Order: sequence, then C-alpha cells, then structure tokens
Amino acid sequence: MSNLAAERGILLGSRNTDGGIRPKMAKDELLQRGLLLVIIAYLFFALLVPLALVGIKSVQVFSFPLNRISIEFKQNGNWSERRSLASWAEQSGFNLNPDIKPGERSRLDVASVIPRKERRDVEAFRLRDNDPKGGILFVNGTTTVAGIPVDVAYQDFGKVQLKPAMSYGFENFKYYFETPALRQSILNSLFIALLVSSIVTPIAFLFAYGLARTHMRGKSSFKLIASLPVLVPSLLPGIGLVYLFGKQGILTPLLFGASIYGPLGIVLASIFFTLPHALMIMSVTLSTSDQRLYEAADVLGASPWRVFYTVTLPAARYGLVSAFFVVFTLVVTDFGVPKVIGGGYQMLALDIYKQVIGQQNFQMGAVVSLVLLLPAFLAFVVDRLVSRKQVSVLTARSVPYTPKDNKQRDAIFFSFCTFISLFVLAIIIMCQIAALAKYWPYNLSLGLQHYDFNRMDGGGWRSYTNSLMMAFMTASIGAVLIFFGAYLVEKTRNFKGPRLALQIIAMVPMAVPGMVLGLAYIFFFNNPENPLNALYGTMAILVICTISHLYTVPHLTAAATLKQMDAEFEAVSMSLKQPFWRTFTRVSIPVCFPAMAEIWIYLFVNAMTTVSAVVFLYSATTTLSSIAVLNMDDAGDIAPAAAMGMMIFYTNVGVRLLHGWLTGRIITNHQKWRRR
Repeated sequence: MSNLAAERGILLGSRNTDGGIRPKMAKDELLQRGLLLVIIAYLFFALLVPLALVGIKSVQVFSFPLNRISIEFKQNGNWSERRSLASWAEQSGFNLNPDIKPGERSRLDVASVIPRKERRDVEAFRLRDNDPKGGILFVNGTTTVAGIPVDVAYQDFGKVQLKPAMSYGFENFKYYFETPALRQSILNSLFIALLVSSIVTPIAFLFAYGLARTHMRGKSSFKLIASLPVLVPSLLPGIGLVYLFGKQGILTPLLFGASIYGPLGIVLASIFFTLPHALMIMSVTLSTSDQRLYEAADVLGASPWRVFYTVTLPAARYGLVSAFFVVFTLVVTDFGVPKVIGGGYQMLALDIYKQVIGQQNFQMGAVVSLVLLLPAFLAFVVDRLVSRKQVSVLTARSVPYTPKDNKQRDAIFFSFCTFISLFVLAIIIMCQIAALAKYWPYNLSLGLQHYDFNRMDGGGWRSYTNSLMMAFMTASIGAVLIFFGAYLVEKTRNFKGPRLALQIIAMVPMAVPGMVLGLAYIFFFNNPENPLNALYGTMAILVICTISHLYTVPHLTAAATLKQMDAEFEAVSMSLKQPFWRTFTRVSIPVCFPAMAEIWIYLFVNAMTTVSAVVFLYSATTTLSSIAVLNMDDAGDIAPAAAMGMMIFYTNVGVRLLHGWLTGRIITNHQKWRRR
C-alpha cells in the first residue's frame, strides 16, 4: 500500500488514535506554505506594522515641562533663589502659540519665558534639569544630565532650548476637533467628495450608456479620450485649469468674476481625474443586460422612460453605488488637486502635508491621517457590502442586449459624449500649449525651453529617469509578487487560516490613502533602531511603498483569473509527480498571461503618476517626475511643471502602445492554442 502511494506521489503518515490515517505533507506543499508565509510577512512589515505606528504616534502627546526646569541668576557675584520656569511663565504671562501644537521636534527658547527686563544686569544663568531621565535641555549643542546644574553665560542664554516631554493620551484628537480651521477641513473634504461623486456618477452612467446602448458614431474615440486622465498625475488637471480659467486664462471671462482657486477648481479637476474610474465600472455594468427583459417591456406597452426606471436602473444600481463610493474615496484622499488649485481651501490631505512638511509635527499628522482614514475605510466597507449583494443579471438562457436604431437618441448621446471629451481634451491640450509657449500669455511662440528641467527647481531630468526606473521596478517586481501571492491563496491545499489572512491583508491597501501609508513609512523606516532603516531615502523604499499601495486591484485581478482555471491542472501535475513551480511557470503563467500583462501596465502607469504615497519618502537623489511637478509648481515654475506632467503623459501613452503591441505579438506567436 505504501509503495503504491509513494509511486503516485502521496505520502502517508502515522495513524491517528481514532484509527484514521494522517497524511504527511509533501515537499511541494511545505514549500508552498513557506512561500505563502513569506508574502504574509512582507505585507505585515510593509503595510500593517507601519499603519499600526500611525495609531501609536497619534496618541503621543508632547508638552514643554516648564516645571521640571529650575533657573538661578548671578548678579554682583551672588546667585539668586532657585525658581522653576513654570513660575516665571506664570509671572510673565507667557503662553505658547495656541495655533501650533508641540511635536517631538518642537523646541522652546528658554529666554522667551523670562521677560527681558528681568534679565538685565545678569552675569550668568544656572540651569538645572529636574526631569527623572534628563535630556530635556539643549545647552551649547548638548543635552543636560538630570540633577546636574549647568552654568550659561549671558551672551549664550538665547541659545538654550527646551525639548518637549512625551506622554500618552487623546489630547491631540481633542486639540484637532477644537481647532476651527482643522475641524473645517473635515467638512470641506466631505462636501467636495460628495459633490464630485454626485456629479461624476451620473456623467459616467450617461457616457457608458452612450457607449453600450446606442449606435452613435465614434465610440472607440470617446472611450479612448475618456481614459486619458489615468495617464497623468492628479496635479496636471489643476495646472490646466489655471491656464484655462486663472487670472490670465483664455476662458476666465466665462467664470463671471468667480475664482478658479478654491472649491470650483477642486471640483472641476476632481471630475477630470475620477471620470475614468467611474466610467470603467459603469461600462461593465451596462454591458451585461438581458434582451428578453426589454422585449417583455415592449410587449406590455411600457414607455421608454418607464423601461429605463424599471429595467435599466435596477440592473445598474449596484454599479452606480460602487462608482459613487470609488469616486468619493478618490476625492477625499487626493492631495494633488487641492495642492495646486485649492487656494486657501483646506482639505484633509493638505492638512497632513502641512503638519508634516510645514510644522514637522508628526503626531498631529498621524491624527489627521486617522481622521482621513475613517471616511475612506467606511466607503470601502460599504462598497464591498454592496458588491456582495449583487446578483447575476445574465443566465445561461439570457439573450445579449442589442440596442434599437434611434437617430434622435444617438444624436443626444453623441453631443453629450462630445462635450465631456472636449472637457478632457481641453485640459490636456492646454497643458501642452503651456509647456511649449515661451512666455504665457505675452509670447505664445513655441519652444522647448520649459523642458530644460535641469535649470528648474524640481530635480531635473534625473527625476524623470528615476520615475522610469521606479515604475519599471514596481511593475516587474510587483506583477510577479502579487500574481504569485494570489496563486498561493487560490491553489495551496488546506492551510485555510494563512490563506484567509493573506486575502484579508491584500484588501487593506484599497482603504488606505497614499499619504497615510507614506507617513506610516516615515514612522517605521526612519527609525535608527529599525534594521530596515537603511532603506529609508533609497529607491527601494519607493518601490516597496508603491507596490504595497497598489496591491489590492492587481491581487483581485489575478485571483479572479486563477479562479477560472480548473483544479484538475494541479491534480494532474501531482499525479505526474511534477513540482508546483513547474506547473506555475508552464501552465498558470501562460494561461493567465493576459491578466499578468494588465497587472504590469496598471502598476507601471500608476507608479509614474503617484504623488501622495511617495511625497514624504523621496530624497535628494530619488526625486520623481510627479514630485518634480509638485516642487516646480510650488516654486512658481508652472510652465515647466506642465512640461514635466506632459512627459509623464507621453511616457504612459508610449509604454501602453508598446505594451499592447508586445502582448499581442507574444499571444500570436507563442500562444496559438488561444485561437481555433
């Protein structure tokens, strides 16, 4: 019996106490489980641990312990009575700036606590650090020791600084919600996200309806134009709108005195960059319909509007809800649009940037990150719950829907799709004109001087080559890693707990805004005690962060493709004693090659355009082109910023065309079994 089992690749172990046979795992199964645990460990350290640190940082409270510092004055050779800084602050009425919350990098000049008139005729100062651990005073560049007095000359007293002490509590959250300006950011973000979602969802529905349910001309052109916004960073539509409707814009009079800087600009730019995402969902939703339902409605004498409300809309309701929440999440977590065209309008993503970059207050940045995470997470949960309730519209007996001829309907939808396409093209064309015009709007002759990035403040051409390198590494490493992880989830036998754990962890990035993940990486990797600290500031951390940030969609794509493969492939492979890696490379990858190719291009394009996930992580040698757009816009070099944005656009278009050609050639020449 055992010999026969061994010949068939089955290993038998000892009997259980209940008389059954306990199978012994083969080497392949052990290897699969080990590799599955490795990928879980990667996501654990690249995703879960950094995010946990955001929560820990948010409850770290820093305050200046004035009562732990005592000071004496030397006058006429005699030392005065010892007093604490807290008593001096009470006497002088000293108060910290209420608009700035102390962080771990904050410092307080001790001289600012004691009035200048009280320091006259003082020869020297004696400071004593009474903190149990010491080290809260900086004197002459060094920290003090607990209980040891330090004498400071009068001329050096202005250099003495106090370091804040740390405790744990929820004072940061209290401060956030009690500060009107910060609290208003929540309302602003929710208002803009709800408004844009309410506008984009019906636009995407009507656009997709025109593509799927009419006979209008130019469908392929409309579909191509509507997909262009995914090829540019979210900063670019803001720049395009500035040239269209800014103070010197060509269409500024159309605003009738209104300003493009603020809510109006944020809404228009957000419509531009979220439209393709909603359109993709609605196109899939409206492409699957049963002709018999419409024929039955016609037989019953239902009017076209009644058919629309009773047949079309109910079948598309889940797609509408999903598109709404996808747009909501994209808008509420976006950083690029409000940064370029928001003016003084406060948004949550901007608050994180200002707290971290502007004030170096990482604790308040963590608080804003958690506040930002909440609406994004809730939108993700609602979307997943709604998608679970969706039922199949098509059955085995369904008849594909074929729209009837209706010239009036086709003309209406052609006009609508033309208007939306012109809106998309106007922004992209305006950015191209701005990149080529020598001096807008006074000298509109064309030139390439704005493409001389080495003269601009943004990292030069090195930023562009860095982006190419990072995008290629992200796409190549990420496609293999994510597809292999999905393969292990779907094809590993038993081991249900870790498989479920990887499936759950893989969903987390979808609900985590890029800026939150970037800030989390600062907390985790920028720690000298962390062995992985060497990665901080390198290209590797940008690749790791981008793969982690984009993990969910490729994982779902790979898992859906692998589910379509029958388990018999693995069963036959085992019976033939073939190792799993051979089945993976010779069967799974060739069969799933189109899906892998789509994962690769998805990662590449998004890595080229990403801003929020890497805005905190780049160094002087690893600046990226999308970050260069941000830096040049900050420096007032708007035309060069538009030129760099267009370079990203050219690159994504070129790589997409090359990718499509190579994929087609590979399938044609090496996968002839796909054709009959």
